[in-house]
Amino acid sequence: MRLTDKVAVVTGAGGGIGQAIINKLIEEGAKVLAVDLNDKALGCFADFDPELVQTFAADVSDFQQVEAMVNSAVMRFGKLDIMINNAGIGAAKPLLEHEPNADFDPISKVNQNGVYYGILAAGRQFQAQATPGVILNTSSVYAQMAAEMTFSYNVSKAAVDMMTKCAALELAPLGIRVCAVAPGRVDTPMLRQYEAIGLWNHISKEQMRKTFTQPSEIANIVAFLVSDEANCINGCTVSASDGFENFKYPLLG
Repeated sequence: MRLTDKVAVVTGAGGGIGQAIINKLIEEGAKVLAVDLNDKALGCFADFDPELVQTFAADVSDFQQVEAMVNSAVMRFGKLDIMINNAGIGAAKPLLEHEPNADFDPISKVNQNGVYYGILAAGRQFQAQATPGVILNTSSVYAQMAAEMTFSYNVSKAAVDMMTKCAALELAPLGIRVCAVAPGRVDTPMLRQYEAIGLWNHISKEQMRKTFTQPSEIANIVAFLVSDEANCINGCTVSASDGFENFKYPLLG
């Protein structure tokens, strides 16, 4: 097991990718603090062994709550080794129909500020412990691609990629690695909003093999990236999109 005795915090724990990440980290020997916005979202972990998984309700757009979740992980498990800034939200809406307070600000606060706060809180904890650590951010292929109806989401994920680079550079002298994973089309509840507007079959074809990635496949990549096996991967975003960003949507088939 690659993560034996490691302690991780995972935000966005109640979502499809978050749950899959936690399952994989436990399989690899880690102990996890599962963080989500409210206790209801964390109910999926009720039957887990409390020696392996503890839950914590926090709003990642509030720095004090992010500091509290890091402190809780240390209090419950004795240290912190891995921070996974996975929480994210998004909504499909044409740009000129935006109401900024509803359609830009909330997405930026969770996707961008939440990652920044997670980097800062975890980095300070690693520094206080005088130990190395790993920070893994969930980005998106949309960090590098323009798309209709997802302006706010794309902008926030582009910020995640740059925060990953800058944090990796500043924290490297402390032995801290910072990297990101960029999923493409993953079959999650958040993506299911496209089913309601008739685009589900269309977007499934945007990956090279014309099928959705499963959350467990993203979790496998995350587990590798936060392990010692990925020690030379730093300051970059790893694509996990089945080629989504590398080809034009096919005219045939």
